[in-house]
Formats: sequence, structure tokens, C-alpha cells
Amino acid sequence: MRLLSFSLDDRPGWGVVDRAGTGVVDLGRRLPDVADLDALVVAGRTGECAAFADEPADHPLDAVTFERPLAWPRKVFCIGVNYGGRAAEYADPSDAAYPSVFLRFPDSFTGHDRPLIRPPESPQLDYEGEIVAVVGRGGRRIPVESARDHLLGLTLGNEGTIRDWVRHAKFNVTQGKNWASSGAIGPWITTMDEVLGPDGVVDLEDLHLTTTVNGEVRQDDTPATMKYPIEYQVHYLSTFTELSPGDLIFTGTPTGAGARFDPPRWLAPGDVVEVSVPGLGTLRNTVVDEFPDGSDHRPPDPR
Repeated sequence: MRLLSFSLDDRPGWGVVDRAGTGVVDLGRRLPDVADLDALVVAGRTGECAAFADEPADHPLDAVTFERPLAWPRKVFCIGVNYGGRAAEYADPSDAAYPSVFLRFPDSFTGHDRPLIRPPESPQLDYEGEIVAVVGRGGRRIPVESARDHLLGLTLGNEGTIRDWVRHAKFNVTQGKNWASSGAIGPWITTMDEVLGPDGVVDLEDLHLTTTVNGEVRQDDTPATMKYPIEYQVHYLSTFTELSPGDLIFTGTPTGAGARFDPPRWLAPGDVVEVSVPGLGTLRNTVVDEFPDGSDHRPPDPR
């Protein structure tokens, strides 16, 4: 199944993509006791949606506005410097014994086909295409071999970053990673049964991630080069905190972000960023300035 959240005529909705892949079966109408997709996942009721996937679509996909698949996950984890070659992109190529982890706020992301916002404080908006794991069943100290059983599915992410703001201080990246709508997630959550196929034979390492900017391939890799596989990430994170249904894990980005070019290639208004994985879909966003009139709309500095 492919589960999504959307709005239509300013009314929120949620549902499942129909079998043809061209429409949305509105599950808000069919499961009126469930407020939204977040509530469905938290309640562990996603299995009920399969019965509706073959019904006629209520809305064409191109008629709805895509929202973040899960509007307000409790926790959004991000794994840094994880794909092959990433450590070499940094001045300090130290090989840490454990994953690099940081957190993001849900509203630092927008949905599929929604604008990525470049703030007036910096022109250094960058892209990071990622596979995002969605927790379906929570737990603590989850063994690696059981990790897949705790995943609802996968979605796609652009872990958009304001580069100069991640260097405002030592040992943190929080400031540069949490500007409103600087990143994106979507277009939907593909459940694990569809990701792995009917026999569960597809390996997560075979997923092929590409990121393009205006059609130019910038990132191209598979999870096979990850230092810390997705299953290990679930294990490691659940060791120090309890994972909850609906938590998200941005599992790392390949080499090729704009900051690593010489000179850097920052995103500019009008640029189109697409993050794609066959079987998971394509997440597409166009960059806009927060204030298109060129004014930064900030109050005068009181100092």
C-alpha cells in the first residue's frame, strides 16, 4: 500500500493510492473514527487499509495537495555521514564507532510538490536526498534481526540544509537543519510488504536512490554502501530511547550535495529537486524565496 495525507479545497484528508496509481481512495470517509494518518499509525490500524485499496478512487492524484505523510511525528531522527565516501567530504574524516545522529522538527519539512523555502538569512540552501524509515511498532533495545518487523514502511526525504548555519557553533547542526519548509518528505509511505515484495525477497540494500536538480543527477547510490544499515539504525536508536509508532528515521544521504562542489552549488529560486527510488516514487519540490519581493521583512537589529 501507499498511504498519504493530502488536502483538497483546504480540507485535510488521508487515504491510500489506488491500484492504478492515479487516484486516492479517501480513507477519512471510510474510517470516520480515525482522525488522520498519524492517528491510524499510532493505533496500529494500518492493516485495515488494505481492504479499500481496490476501490475506485475518490480523487485524482493531480487534484490533491500533498501534505507531509505524517503531520506531527513525535521524533524525527537523522543519520549523518553514512553512505560510502561521505566521510571523505569532510575535513575531519574520522571513522566514528557509532552513527552520527541529530534531530529535526516536523515543520522543517513540507510535502511533495510543495515549495522549498529559502530564507532571507542565507543563500546556502542545500539538498540531501534520503530514504526515510517509518516506525510502525515501537520498542526499546530492538535486535537488528527484528528491526524490519518494527517498520511500517519507507518514504522519501530531502533533508534540506542551510549550510552556513550548521557551522554557527561546534558540535551541533540544529540551527541549519530546522528552518521551516527547508526540506521535504513524501509523496507517500510505501508499506514494507510492498517494498519487499510478496515473498519478502527484495533486500533494502537493492534500493536505488537518485537526487536530481533541474534534471541533472547529483546523487546516485544504494544502501549497500551504508556504514550503518537501516536495520542497525533501528537497533541503535532504540537502545537509548523508545521508538514510537510514526517516528521517522532519515537514514543518510549519498555523496554529491551542493556544498561539496567547487564552487558550491546552492539551490536558487526556480530550481526543481527530485528524490527518486524505484518502487517508492519521486519526491519533487521547487525552490522559492521566503520573501519573493527581495525584502527580508526582518525588523531592524536593536543593537
